[in-house]
Formats: sequence, structure tokens, C-alpha cells
Amino acid sequence: MLIHTLFDVIAAAAALIVTVAVYRWRLAGQGPLAVESAGGGYAAALIVGAGLGGYGLGTANLWLTGLPGIGRSILGALAGAILAVELFKRARGITGSTGLVFVAGFATSVTIGRWGCFFSGLGDQTHGIATDLAWGHDFGDGLARHPVQLYESAAMALFVLTALALMARRQAFFMANGFYLMVAFYAAQRFAWEFFKPYATVLGPFNIFHIVSAGLMLYALAMMGSTWHERTAA
Repeated sequence: MLIHTLFDVIAAAAALIVTVAVYRWRLAGQGPLAVESAGGGYAAALIVGAGLGGYGLGTANLWLTGLPGIGRSILGALAGAILAVELFKRARGITGSTGLVFVAGFATSVTIGRWGCFFSGLGDQTHGIATDLAWGHDFGDGLARHPVQLYESAAMALFVLTALALMARRQAFFMANGFYLMVAFYAAQRFAWEFFKPYATVLGPFNIFHIVSAGLMLYALAMMGSTWHERTAA
């Protein structure tokens, strides 16, 4: 869909600009970031993991729901990128968080990109279930539905503003755990919005995105706990 592609391009460009700006504003000159010494293999792992996770999980969800085609999932891309990068870091003996530089850019890309999903209508398969709420939106089938794309966009806009404010103060906990906080927040809000989507469930009331979101929340909490332990033991 042309409108979706347009917003994808805008979101990607905005994410790149924000990432570079945040790096120059708050991260450059603060000592070398772990990601800077990781080499090209880090970028390759991130890209391959994001691609496999994004298309794999998106397509799996469509098929489970009984819909044909190839799907794409931001949540899947995030999960795939994290898995691939963590495996790469372990193989290379890289420790510590390497994701702070990507936090504001990722949140910005979701904030903008979800509007492309919204304007793409029913064909994008990201709409919500029917609702009687005043802000329900008709995506073209005559039903007022939850605009879950905009719920997610608003949530991540709030996060990126908060993240920038904490970076401006160089708040110690955020500077050490910003990536994990972003993962936890993104996964938590996705977990909530999934209850308003018409996807097939795989475990009780939970769809496949619920399961992945829960896994990412556990990952983020475990990594923050590990970071805290390392700092207190030092």
C-alpha cells in the first residue's frame, strides 16, 4: 500500500535523524559505547534478526488467524533483533547494554509508522475489534473499531518524550537501562492493546503477540536485574 510505504519511509528517516541527534547530544564523548566496538557483525545480526523476526512472527499470526499472505510485525522485528544481537554478543564476549543509542529512534519510528497502519485501513490487518466508544473508527466495513494503531502511537510518543527528558538530565538508572526500559514499556503496552485485536488466540485469551510481549518483558526485567547486580557488586 502506497500510504503505508510512505509512512514507513518517513518513520525510518525520522528514526535515523533522531538516533544520530541523540548520539551527538548525549552519548558521544561519554566513553566508547559497546556497540561501537562490536564491528559489522553486530549490524548484520541486528538486520537479519529483525527481518526474520518481523516477517516470521507477522506471517505466523496471519496464518493462525486464518488469513493468507505474508505479514510483518514490529514486535517480531524487535524480538528477532534482540535474540540475534544477544547471541552475537555472547559469541564475541561483549557485555553490557548496547541498545541505548537506538531507544529514541525506535520509539519515534513506531510513533510515526503506526499512523501508516491506521491510514491503510482493513487491508493492513492491524485494526481493532468493534467498540461503542466515541473514538471508534470505521476502517471501511461499517463498524466502529478500536484504533489500536493510534493507541500504540500515543504510548510510544509519550515514551520518547520521557526518554529525552531523562537523557537531558543524564538520569543514571535510565542511562544504564534505557534500552531495557524501552523494551519493557513497548512490550507492556503491546500486551494491553492485543486484547483489542481480532487475532486468533493460542493460549487461553492470549494471541501469539501476547506470548512474545510477555517474553520481552521478562527479558527486560532480567537484564535490568543483572545490570543492578553488576553495579552494586562493583
